[in-house]
Amino acid sequence: MKLIINGEAKESNARTIQELIDELEIESKVMASAVNMNVIKKEQWKSHQLLENDKVEFLQFVGGGA
Repeated sequence: MKLIINGEAKESNARTIQELIDELEIESKVMASAVNMNVIKKEQWKSHQLLENDKVEFLQFVGGGA
């Protein structure tokens, strides 16, 4: 299925966010995810079903400040 992942079109066999994270091997880096601009809680990653052309964003939080 075609997905837009962090702004880049990719093909994936994943059906859930957790499967996509596993497929991309990024679990330890991901702090939050959003699908079509809707934040998906970590406890929903295993059950949230992805659809063709979904726009998925994986976010990492970076500390900093002045």
